[in-house]
Amino acid sequence: MKVKCPTCHQTHDWDTRNRYRPFCSERCKQIDLGAWADERYRVAGAPLDENAVSVDEWGQSSSQAH
Repeated sequence: MKVKCPTCHQTHDWDTRNRYRPFCSERCKQIDLGAWADERYRVAGAPLDENAVSVDEWGQSSSQAH
């Protein structure tokens, strides 16, 4: 089966031997990972509660409790 790489959009074979699936190469996989790390991709969701405690704040408060 032929599929398009989500990063470079080149057509390649969907092969279980390709360890970078659904990407065509390690390079395209790393580009995609970098985009997530840079927050260029986002998962839609409800707005965050402004009064909620952030992960950083939660970690500090729980470590100070000990």
